Amino acid sequence: MAEPDAGEALFLCAGDALAERGRAHLFDVVWHGEAVRAFALRVDGRVVAYVNRCVHVPSELDWVPGEFLDADRRHIVCAVHGATYEAGSGRCVGGPCGHGRLTAIAVEERADGVYWYPSPAIRPAARSGRAPT
Repeated sequence: MAEPDAGEALFLCAGDALAERGRAHLFDVVWHGEAVRAFALRVDGRVVAYVNRCVHVPSELDWVPGEFLDADRRHIVCAVHGATYEAGSGRCVGGPCGHGRLTAIAVEERADGVYWYPSPAIRPAARSGRAPT
């Protein structure tokens, strides 16, 4: 299978698979040549997606697969050192992440589902799905 062009929309999941501030949808990407996980969440009615890497320490953020939010379901919290990020923007708001920001992935919700857009730095892993034609 040929690798999609940067900017070509790739199907991620059904829109109803993402509950408001619920469990994230995990997917695999290649970020600067490294195979990593990424995740998508629904926050305030819109879908956001990020590379699953803390700004403070290059480790995955979730404390169990797909669970990124604090007890109040307001912020993304790194399970390793407690760095805290705004869920909607990925901006650091507390802990050892300084003035950093999670690496965002461009996403779009359409009538038939949620799609993500590869970029030069964030490419699909071999098994990522293509947009239906």
